[in-house]
Amino acid sequence: MKKYVFLCVLSAMAGAILTQLWPTDDPESATTLVADGAAADEMSRDATGSSVTGSAAESQSHEVRRPELDEALTTEERVNIRVYEKTNRAVVNISTRVVKPDPMMMFSVPSEGAGSGFVIDKQGHILTNYHVVEGAREVDVTLFDGSTYEAAPVGLDPNTDMAVIKIDAPATSLHPVEFGDSSALRVGQRVFAIGNPFGLERTLTVGIVSSLNRSIRSRNNRTIHSIIQTDAAINPGNSGGPLLDSSGRLIGMNTAIASRTGQSAGVGFAIPVSAVSRIAPQLIADGRVSRASIGITRVMETDVGLVIASLDREGPAATAGLQGFSLRRQRRRTRFGVEEVVTIDRSTADIIVAVDGQRITSADQFLQLIESHQPGDEVSLSVVRDNRRVDVPVTLDAAE
Repeated sequence: MKKYVFLCVLSAMAGAILTQLWPTDDPESATTLVADGAAADEMSRDATGSSVTGSAAESQSHEVRRPELDEALTTEERVNIRVYEKTNRAVVNISTRVVKPDPMMMFSVPSEGAGSGFVIDKQGHILTNYHVVEGAREVDVTLFDGSTYEAAPVGLDPNTDMAVIKIDAPATSLHPVEFGDSSALRVGQRVFAIGNPFGLERTLTVGIVSSLNRSIRSRNNRTIHSIIQTDAAINPGNSGGPLLDSSGRLIGMNTAIASRTGQSAGVGFAIPVSAVSRIAPQLIADGRVSRASIGITRVMETDVGLVIASLDREGPAATAGLQGFSLRRQRRRTRFGVEEVVTIDRSTADIIVAVDGQRITSADQFLQLIESHQPGDEVSLSVVRDNRRVDVPVTLDAAE
C-alpha cells in the first residue's frame, strides 16, 4: 500500500513538471515562456524565423515587444540626438603644419595646428576659419569615417576670418550641412556647436544665443559685424565648426572665444550664416571677395562726423572732389638762412555726416555701409564743407 501511494505521488510530480515543459498551442501561454534578456530575445528570433508553416498568430506570439529608446528620453534629449545624428557627418577635423621662424634659432621650426570645418557641397568644398589654415604649408582633412585627404586652398578672406578649402573625396563620403537663417535668431534660442575641441572629434555642446549683433576684430584688425554670441562651450579646436539651430540647420560658424585662459568661459562668438552665404560663393568662384572701395584711407572720428584725413589721389573720393587734410608749405628766413616749414591745414577737410541719408557715427559703420555695395555702385555722401552741408555722388571702385 505504501509503495502504491509513493508511486502515485511520484507520478503526479512528474506530470506537473512535464506540463510546464511541454510546448503548447496557446499563444498567451507561449508568450509567458519568453524570458527577459538577450538570450530570450535570441530564442524568440530563432523561433519566429524558423516557423515557416505556422500561423500569423503563432509567429507574432514569439516577438518580443521592447519599449522604444525614445520613451526613456526627455524631449530635450531627443532634440540633441536628432541634431547630432543629422549633422555630425558634415563636420571635419582639420590638421595643419606651419613652418615659423624661431627668433632664438637660425632656422625655421615646424609646428602643428588643429581646427574644425564643415562640408558645404558634394564637390568637396569645406568652410573653416581663415586663422585655422593661415600660413599652413600642409592641410589635412579627416572625415566622419576616419578617411583623411590632403586639402587645397580655394579662397581666403582674412577680413571676415573665412576660408574655403577643397578635398578630392567621393561624393558618397560627403554630407553637406543644411543652411539655415540667422536673420530670425532671438536671444535665448537654443543652439548646438559641433567641433573638435582639443582634438576630440565631433564633440557636441549645447547652449543658447546669449546676444546678437556683437562685433569682434579679425586677424588683420578689421571689424566683423553682426556676430552671434553664445554660451555653448567653444574651446581650442572648435574654430571653424558649425553652430546649429534645433532643426540641425547651419546658423553660424564658430570663430572665437572671450577668455583669459584660452579655454571656454561661456562667451563664444560665431559668424552668422547670412555672411557665410554671401562670402563662401565668392571664395569658391574667384578665390577672393570683391569689395567696394571709396578711396578714403584715413578718417578721424568727431562728435560731428568723420573728418577725412587722407585719401587716394586717384581713388573715387578724390575723383568726386572730396577733400582731406592739406599741406601748407611756407618759407621763412632764419639766422641760418631760408628754410621751408610744412604744416597740416585741417580746415580744408570735408566732414562726412551721412551715407545715402544714413547718419554716420563711427569709422566702422562707414566702412560697413560702403562694403555693403558692389564696385560700380554710386553712393551719396553728405559732407560738411565751409559750414555748409553738401551732397557728393561717388562711384565706388573695386578694393585691391
